[in-house]
Amino acid sequence: MKVGFIGLGVMGAPMAGHLVAAGHEVSVFNRSPDKAQAFVAAHGGRAGATVAEAAAGCEILALCVGNDDDVRAVATEALPALASGAAIVDHTTTSAKIAREMAALAGEGGRWFVDAPVSGGQAGAQKGTLTVMLGGDEAACNRIEPVISAYGKTIQRIGGSGAGQLAKMVNQICIAGTVQGLAEAVHFAKRSGIDADAVLAAISKGAAQSWQMENRWPTMAKGEFEFGFAVDWMRKDLGLVLDEARANGSTLALTALVDQFYADVQKLGGRRWDTSSLVKRLEG
Repeated sequence: MKVGFIGLGVMGAPMAGHLVAAGHEVSVFNRSPDKAQAFVAAHGGRAGATVAEAAAGCEILALCVGNDDDVRAVATEALPALASGAAIVDHTTTSAKIAREMAALAGEGGRWFVDAPVSGGQAGAQKGTLTVMLGGDEAACNRIEPVISAYGKTIQRIGGSGAGQLAKMVNQICIAGTVQGLAEAVHFAKRSGIDADAVLAAISKGAAQSWQMENRWPTMAKGEFEFGFAVDWMRKDLGLVLDEARANGSTLALTALVDQFYADVQKLGGRRWDTSSLVKRLEG
């Protein structure tokens, strides 16, 4: 299929690369043109000078940009250039509100907008093993699934427009609490003077097991945070979660507390550290 991809950051570039490898005709755009040119040099495809140029004639256009305002700007520019009946697949983590707004706008022109946030981090994007949570029309979701399976191992439609973003919020709530618990566990183990690696070996296959434990305990214990999902991004996501919670009346005491703990990490200079750096604030 003729597929466009907007946003070639640490997630977007490998995702777009998988589309090329799957045999699709891929056009790309990035606000920094050098990244788009570097992508084409490495993978093939073509780079558009503008969003509209990259989107021209595309049957599917994937977005992986920054925030609600970016999605609105990109989608508004791209929609008129897309093929009739085309779908925008938005992998950005945004509010559910903007997803519904863009779905309505796309529908006015006979096109589709599917909110499709992902989980799995940079490693998942590189390996093509992301989890993708879809919100949107069922027919549109069925149409895009064979294409995004190039980088999505688990693809699940949650419901109508905005449902994918709400599912991602649930994901971030779970991660925030898990990482805080893990940070305290690592801190406690080190203060107790026991062998942190031996503790991990003992508990990682039992009831305490989690992806965060398996993948982040060793590096947390070593104080290594130069990889993965950045604290700044997590605070953006938790801000969306807390805004939605205020709107729907949810009580998220732990999530709000962990958000403030991440603010402490930012003050320590950890804006770009991995989210596992929560342990750093416990150690000073």
